[in-house]
Amino acid sequence: MTITMTEPRETAGVIAPPPLIALAAVIIGLVLDWLLPAYLLTLLLSLTERIVVGVVLMAAGIGLAIPAILVFRSAGTHEEPWKPSRALATAGVYAYIRNPMYVGLGLLVGGIGVAAASDWTLVMLVPGAIVLHIGVGKREERYLEAKFGDDYRRYKARVPRYGWPP
Repeated sequence: MTITMTEPRETAGVIAPPPLIALAAVIIGLVLDWLLPAYLLTLLLSLTERIVVGVVLMAAGIGLAIPAILVFRSAGTHEEPWKPSRALATAGVYAYIRNPMYVGLGLLVGGIGVAAASDWTLVMLVPGAIVLHIGVGKREERYLEAKFGDDYRRYKARVPRYGWPP
């Protein structure tokens, strides 16, 4: 028996919740720091500098994520990418960045890494971002394009994915 899809999927089919991907990057980074310490951040920045830079990065991440969540809620759709989308969120921060919550998570992980002097957490930010991009972001885009068609394609054409031009 062959099954063919005639309707768009009801969810994006993401591989994991984005906060868990970010948490995994932090935990793996901290474990690697314990096993193979590098001490690069400790040599480059004083404790005060690390705390200031880390707090600024974390605040920027939270400052992107919270307004993004509020836009989703005001649009009447789920912010969780593993739940069905009811509407496109294109207002507020979404007028400038298609994935502000993911950029916010990256800033949060980077801030934790710097504040904790966790060199490996900063290294793990790279594979974490790749997993987030391929396993969540790209899947969401396919889903939203299938569900919202030309409306999403027009939005995608005018707003960069992570805030910088393509």
